[in-house]
Amino acid sequence: MQTLHGKNLLKEKPVVVGIGELLWDLLPSGKKAGGAPINFVYHATQLGAEGYAISSVGEDLLGNEIIEELNKNNIRYLIERVPYPTGTVSVELDDKGIPVYQITKAVAWDHIKPTANAIDLAEQADAICFGTLAQRSKESRETIQSILSFVSDSAYKFFDINLRQNYFSKEIVEESLYLANIVKCNNEELDVLCDFFGISPAGDKAVAWLLEKYNLKMFVLTAGASHSTIYTKDEVSTIKTPKVDIKDTVGAGDSFSGALIVSLLKGKSLKEAHQFAVETAAYVCSKSGAWPAYGKDTE
Repeated sequence: MQTLHGKNLLKEKPVVVGIGELLWDLLPSGKKAGGAPINFVYHATQLGAEGYAISSVGEDLLGNEIIEELNKNNIRYLIERVPYPTGTVSVELDDKGIPVYQITKAVAWDHIKPTANAIDLAEQADAICFGTLAQRSKESRETIQSILSFVSDSAYKFFDINLRQNYFSKEIVEESLYLANIVKCNNEELDVLCDFFGISPAGDKAVAWLLEKYNLKMFVLTAGASHSTIYTKDEVSTIKTPKVDIKDTVGAGDSFSGALIVSLLKGKSLKEAHQFAVETAAYVCSKSGAWPAYGKDTE
């Protein structure tokens, strides 16, 4: 495990953390590093943040290789090696490049442990991203929720709902909503929230209810190739999704999230940050995998 070296007192860069699943996406083109919260950290790092991944990987070759990927991409990490296989996800792409996932059960990221270093990092974080998937196991859920309790109220606590297969419940979603101050979901996931909480109809009024009920700073609603809308209690920003030659959409939503948060931490307006997030996600859609290389035109 890499240790956390001292407190970042000067804050030359915003400290951005992702906690949850770190895994290999097994794509038709080969295996690519992934996992939504860590994808978020990858993009935040490329865009100027000091990014940290908190997760667990196996004591196996795939674990060695994914740590090499973190090092190669300048992502700092607090990674435990545990006696379970490193996570993998089989990814098939439909004719529009939209991924269909089959997520391996009983893997290393189901066993994320709370550590003193992770708590120390949480106290320093300017933003932290988490989702529902890594909370499918009791051990990782308790760790994630415990670490989130140490994050400053002034930091962005970004809950990307990211519902996958049957690895979520109303209880997990609601506990996470109370821990978050920014929520991101797509239209289908908003429908699930409305079913959970008896909100009708889904749409602007549902978002307003969720903002108020869970005291959220921001609600991000994405509609794929159509548009995305960001709501605060005082402002609404809607931007059409650019048309690009899609290679695949793996990690595009996470790049949107990372770009949005880094832009906000740099003092950009909501509209400016939203526009940059949209452009970054479009770039990622034009590349293969969740961690494409960044060029000067994307910085």
